[in-house]
Amino acid sequence: MPESWEWTTIGKLCSFLSRGKSPKYSEERKYPVFAQKCNMYDGDISLEKARFLDPETISKWSDEYKLIGGDILVNSTGTGTVGRTRLFHSDVLGDYPFVVPDSHVSVVRTFKEIESKFVQAFLSSDYGQTYIEDNLAGSTNQKELYIGILDNMLFPLPPQEEQLRIVTAIDKWFSLINVLESAKGNLQTSIAQVKSKILDLAIHGKLVPQDPNDEPAIEVLKRINPKFTPCDNAHKRNQIPDSWIWCTLQDTFKITMGSSPTGDTLNREKLGIEFHQGKVFFSNKYILPSDIYSTQPVKLAEPLSIILCVRAPVGTVNITDRQICIGRGLCSLIPSKSIDLQYAYYVMQTCSEELEQKATGSTFKAIGGDVVKNQIIPLPPINEQRRIVAKIEELFAVLDEIQKSIEV
Repeated sequence: MPESWEWTTIGKLCSFLSRGKSPKYSEERKYPVFAQKCNMYDGDISLEKARFLDPETISKWSDEYKLIGGDILVNSTGTGTVGRTRLFHSDVLGDYPFVVPDSHVSVVRTFKEIESKFVQAFLSSDYGQTYIEDNLAGSTNQKELYIGILDNMLFPLPPQEEQLRIVTAIDKWFSLINVLESAKGNLQTSIAQVKSKILDLAIHGKLVPQDPNDEPAIEVLKRINPKFTPCDNAHKRNQIPDSWIWCTLQDTFKITMGSSPTGDTLNREKLGIEFHQGKVFFSNKYILPSDIYSTQPVKLAEPLSIILCVRAPVGTVNITDRQICIGRGLCSLIPSKSIDLQYAYYVMQTCSEELEQKATGSTFKAIGGDVVKNQIIPLPPINEQRRIVAKIEELFAVLDEIQKSIEV
């Protein structure tokens, strides 16, 4: 510690150091009571969730309990919130005449010669929070910060001018941090938008150059299905290269709509195949092996097929790496030889919003099998699909690295 500083205790810096009182509440919204939830998680304070004092009990509260600007408010009860420290400012009062603290909040009111912002910064520091945590009393779920702990807490006191310089520096750096946090949020939004734009360019043939040696997509589809007829999609005809083709999902996938098992088919023992309902996630319910081959067999999705949500959230897609049972909230799309699995996964992501708009229903939104079968997608030559996938994954990898760096 610098020679001009002095060790003291928090108590010796205070003109008032006390926990609040247990109030008698009233429905009359005139005299708010500052509770722990008023010390907000995001660093500010608010009276939005405050309860209100019974006007008949005002005389029991001396003036020193009425909070003033610069008071340091420390949550003093309860695991998870105890030790949270905020600075009171009179702006929060609005039209209220005053506010008093309840018994779960401690008030640290320093002398005028002491910069309360500096004391609040000390209490909020790793050192201050560790000291508080190490000196709590009570059970695991009901930790208590007794006022004596704050009173006797050792404190390194700089000269007043240096306190001011430190507070100024803290304000400067915290302002910069807030700007960076805002920029971080904007950057995350931008990353999502860039990924969406990459997919949009990909499905319109603008992400990678075309190769004139590629076999046109229509030839592949006709070889697989001689009766294939291209979609009449005149309004989109000029949006894709000549070697591409507009087709429906039923032209390029084997589609299996899910159906939920009933009766005794659900079994919590891991004897069979995992059961999915509504969303793309792995459930802890399983299907008995005998039910897979019953007269009304459950619906299965094969490994390396696309799983599409046909109930809320409609349009969500994933790829399953194992055989699974699919409930009626899902369908399985097995790609034909005309479509690369990863390209299919990316193109289905671009269909998500369109499928969601086609959903109907009152209790919950859903799409039927006909909507899935007739959903139109752009299909490039198979080799171009693979080049598109490689380019998407190259660009997404860069964006994912940026995402990781701002999450550190």
